[in-house]
Amino acid sequence: MAYQSFELNIENNIAHIVLNRPKKRNALAADFWAELPKAIGEIDNGAKARVIVISSTGPVFCAGIDISMLAGGVADGLDKTHPAYGAAFLDKVKYLQDTFSSLEQCRIPVLAAVQGGCYGAGVDMVTAADMRYATEDAFFTITEIDVGMTADVGTFPRILNHLPEGIVRELAYTGRKMGTIEAKNYGLVNTVYKDQNDMLAGVMDIAKMIASKSPLAVMGCKKTITYGRDHCTKDALEQIATWNASFLNPAEMMEAMQARAQKRVGTFANLPKNTDA
Repeated sequence: MAYQSFELNIENNIAHIVLNRPKKRNALAADFWAELPKAIGEIDNGAKARVIVISSTGPVFCAGIDISMLAGGVADGLDKTHPAYGAAFLDKVKYLQDTFSSLEQCRIPVLAAVQGGCYGAGVDMVTAADMRYATEDAFFTITEIDVGMTADVGTFPRILNHLPEGIVRELAYTGRKMGTIEAKNYGLVNTVYKDQNDMLAGVMDIAKMIASKSPLAVMGCKKTITYGRDHCTKDALEQIATWNASFLNPAEMMEAMQARAQKRVGTFANLPKNTDA
């Protein structure tokens, strides 16, 4: 289907989502927050791809939330004195949070390719991806502090997985820009590329490599890495043992080993469609 806030192309088991509002600096308008989780769900539940790449257009990756969304207030137009204001505000924030959680919760890897500025909600988005890649001119900034608010759509719970606490606090309290060299040194970014063309070529090469592996094994890696990140070692060891006891596939293992020995691309089954989603 066609989307208003981005373009989606699926080819060679790679789904490429491209933010396409360069004149608005790819600010995330109301359509985006409904469309992104819908697209992710259709790709994942329909087993339409094995990898998702998110990139952008123009000189700015993402300017954050489109201010037009805030025209009616952050609680569906209710005044803060209204008895239902708090409940409406909470519902709105959870709705926005769920949009980016869909990237983390889907079964397949998500790669973010960032050029130019990545502001506010753009940082929320890319920290929910599995990996981040950037151009030399890219930077990341938690801009919510400059409009008198605390970032609440996902930056802090996730960026702490990638950056030291003191650096996160500095970025949050000051709103300063973190360039790609600093981001790469701390581990927020996997690789820095000269320009967007080089970056997209490099990211697509990585996506192709992932797409050539057993989707079931890749899914197991994603689930287990995320689980291990959020739990103690004892629980994580039990989780992976239970996972492999349930999902380890001897036929997939044999095909992977034979393909490697024969120096060819393996032939693996796609993930099953999730008809209950």
